[in-house]
Amino acid sequence: MDALSSSFLFTFPTRSPTTAPKLNPCISLSVSSVRIEEGPSSHTPSKTTKTPPQPQKQTPSSYSPPPTKPNAPTLAALIFNLFEDFINTFVDPPLRPSVDPKRVLSNNFAPVTDELPPTECQVIQGSLPPCLDGAYIRNGPNPQYLPRGPYHLFDGDGMLHSIKISKCRAVLCSRYVKTYKYTVERDAGFPLLPNIFAGFNGLAASVTRSALFAARVFWGLYNPANGIGNANTSLAFFGDRLYALGESDLPYAVRLTSDGDIETLGRNDFDGKLFMSMTAHPKIDPDTGETFAFRYGPVRPFLTYFRFYPNGTKHPDVPVFMTSPSLLHDFAITKKYAVFTDIQIEMNPMKMIGGGSLVGLDHSKVPRIGIIPRYAKDDSEMRWFEVPGFNTMHTINAWDEDDAVVMVAPNIQSPEHTLDRMELSHALVEKVRIDLNAGIVSRQPISTRNLDFGVINLAYQGKKNRFVYAAVGDPMPKISGVVKLDVSSGEHNESIVASRMYGPDCLGGEPFFVAREPDNLEAEEDDGYVLSYVHDEKTGESRFLVMDAKSSELDIVAAVKLPRRVPYGFHGLFLRDCDLKKL
Repeated sequence: MDALSSSFLFTFPTRSPTTAPKLNPCISLSVSSVRIEEGPSSHTPSKTTKTPPQPQKQTPSSYSPPPTKPNAPTLAALIFNLFEDFINTFVDPPLRPSVDPKRVLSNNFAPVTDELPPTECQVIQGSLPPCLDGAYIRNGPNPQYLPRGPYHLFDGDGMLHSIKISKCRAVLCSRYVKTYKYTVERDAGFPLLPNIFAGFNGLAASVTRSALFAARVFWGLYNPANGIGNANTSLAFFGDRLYALGESDLPYAVRLTSDGDIETLGRNDFDGKLFMSMTAHPKIDPDTGETFAFRYGPVRPFLTYFRFYPNGTKHPDVPVFMTSPSLLHDFAITKKYAVFTDIQIEMNPMKMIGGGSLVGLDHSKVPRIGIIPRYAKDDSEMRWFEVPGFNTMHTINAWDEDDAVVMVAPNIQSPEHTLDRMELSHALVEKVRIDLNAGIVSRQPISTRNLDFGVINLAYQGKKNRFVYAAVGDPMPKISGVVKLDVSSGEHNESIVASRMYGPDCLGGEPFFVAREPDNLEAEEDDGYVLSYVHDEKTGESRFLVMDAKSSELDIVAAVKLPRRVPYGFHGLFLRDCDLKKL
């Protein structure tokens, strides 16, 4: 999820990356799902990237990657590593369960230790529908080095797992997003950046790790001007480009080759119009082709809203001045408005001075929903509505209804556990209605199950929809199945109308809905398929499931045995073959 604004680390001085000493790989720890052992990390080299023709001047911003064959480490690099070991051992050891690498990276949360080139898969049940010709790509954290100190699930390097389908055959490919951070650390042979979510807990840890990073920057080992993000959270396709996203950095353009391989094209600042970072959850209007997005940070205005034309050209920023920084991970759009949630979870560097964490809960804060016209030029028309007890990290959808805005989203119970003890949190899906005339907010529970990662038929983005497909927490971040919700049902009714539990020891991830006939305007909303990766922790086998979205039990239409384990991750995207050809 990579959810720290890059402005926090951009305060350090920078030097050209070409001045960085060439470093030699050191011994690192590699992780498997069953043991942790000493051994050098290995990586499958990716193919030489080739940038496709661009319709505009929106080429990814360039940087000079470090050499791929490092030389001997400098004395300064060795001293910095010893200082980091001192911090991890004596100042801030990984004592809390939520940041203990041996616990966080256990079972199928453990990273795969190398990349997988395009590899044929075996269909072991049913057959892949012809309408799925294209690729399902899912993003997620996969640290290239086992951390020597505290590590949070959200801190890993982004890895894309793509299953390309053509004529009922499937090919799996797993590649790192070649971010600046990834390539510099790969060639150094060890991590250079502190882990954002795990490394700034308390004043002593924050000061020492910040000083260490500043020293590495000053010595030329790292240039934060070239990016600090992991691109490990999600993907988005707009302006005929596919982007890997993590909200502490700019988008990274990627593409799939004809044989199913994944290539990173580079970091894109959209002709210098996109500053620092962008949300990992942009929203695309299916009717206009416009993309709506935002960024947030620890300094005023705290929130900046913007949009893109269908061709990918960015509009000017719209600063939204908030009273305090908030962890704004997601938002929603309607045909008229953009909808933001100002929750109790905040990202405030000032809290570290008093010994607190960078990301934490403000118990005194009342959550709010902010509504701004989606074509606003400034924040003068932003309206805030207090919604006590409503804390959401992910939205599902929103729409206009008479003189009101309706939003569907999971509301996190006990939000203080969202980042530190996720297994103790519980998310109830709610329908929230904001009457814009009366200023009244009403709420209706949709389901009492522990649900998150809700998705819809994207043809209904920003419009009134009926069906939602959501992941079942068992508890979070483990996902034991998927349910189908009918959000049009009346008040006080359980809205689950179909479910598919994966079975004992089997866990999955975020579902994704793909319409069977996307160009058929008469097609029913739920006429399509639900996709997900599923892993059997007992056998160690990973599968790709295709489920019938209309059936009462989300019947399995096809199951694909994957040639290698796919770790649990975050958000995915399906691209049809016609879109893949545009990349």
